[in-house]
Amino acid sequence: MTPGARIAAAIDLLDQIQAGQPAEQALTRWARSSRFAGSGDRAAIRDYVYDALRHWRSDACRGGGVSGRARMIGRLRDQGDDIAALFDGVGHAPPPLSPEEMAAGHPPATEGDVWDLPDWLVDAFKASLDPQAEPTAQALTERAPVTLRVNTTKTDRATVQAQLKAEGVETTNNPRADTALSITQGPRRLRNAPSYLNGLVELQDGSSQAAMAGIDGTGTALDFCAGGGGKSLALAVAGWRVTAHDIEAGRMRDLPNRAQRGGHQIAICPPEEIGTAGLFDLVLCDAPCSGAGTWRRAPEAKWALTPDRLQTLMAMQVQVLDAAVAHVGQGGRLIYATCSVLKEENEQQVDAFLSRHSGWRLAHVQTWPVDAWGDGFFVAHLGRG
Repeated sequence: MTPGARIAAAIDLLDQIQAGQPAEQALTRWARSSRFAGSGDRAAIRDYVYDALRHWRSDACRGGGVSGRARMIGRLRDQGDDIAALFDGVGHAPPPLSPEEMAAGHPPATEGDVWDLPDWLVDAFKASLDPQAEPTAQALTERAPVTLRVNTTKTDRATVQAQLKAEGVETTNNPRADTALSITQGPRRLRNAPSYLNGLVELQDGSSQAAMAGIDGTGTALDFCAGGGGKSLALAVAGWRVTAHDIEAGRMRDLPNRAQRGGHQIAICPPEEIGTAGLFDLVLCDAPCSGAGTWRRAPEAKWALTPDRLQTLMAMQVQVLDAAVAHVGQGGRLIYATCSVLKEENEQQVDAFLSRHSGWRLAHVQTWPVDAWGDGFFVAHLGRG
């Protein structure tokens, strides 16, 4: 595909997303119906679409409209690209800009436009993050790092780094955790790299790794909201005997294969058996949340989140914490974590938990910012007495 044809495809996809189709669904359907597109074409179009989603408001300002075409014009203007060369109407490229389109558009001016956030979230960010509210919002418009966790039961960071390089995946040490490597070149080669296929590395954000590395000791652990199981695997590497549970068992479908690849023993507890799961030395609640610290990876989520939806998520967090207490053994710990940067989901939830449950105390709390090394993340260690 020519560069212009890639732009045209991205415009069509953005129009579909604007009409309500999820981005991944739109991209998948396009790829299936466009067998002529190579892997480089698909990757370039995906990047255009997700960059536009991250800059949804500011690109509309720069492009002078909310259509896919206007947003792509805004995206290319922000990047300083030669729009006339891409919108030349040749082959499958978009038609040239009209005089009205050339005159339209303006730099983003309001906080919501500049920060690329819904207006109500601008206020929420200020309340939670000042003076880091604007830097955090701006960081969420950038592409997220691709970070690996080294499986130290099989290898060490320096050894696997050299092996990955030989496989076409270059990395640098990520200072957020001793097990973390950030990919600097060749991320799309990872899936077929022997280092990955043989369980020497797993995909896991640097902040998430740091949060798991901060859990000392060993014993029995229940990952109460396991999802895909990344934290279950990290706990297993650290020596914990892990049981993974999720209220939607389908989320854990890949975990047995991931555990086998890494050489770990992880028990799976389906929802119908959690009542008889017993007590654990450690219960991890990586609770459902807005995901505000991860919106670089899922930018649609920041435009879909509403105040009502946030309240629903917070109610779910209360339910998860209160249910998890029943599984904490004598002298055990309850760890509450989110990938959110909003105080309503983090510190305020911990305070509310302590007010509901006498005899519990906050032993440790830590946050990580949205930056080049990882996502925004929150963790609180809770203990009895």
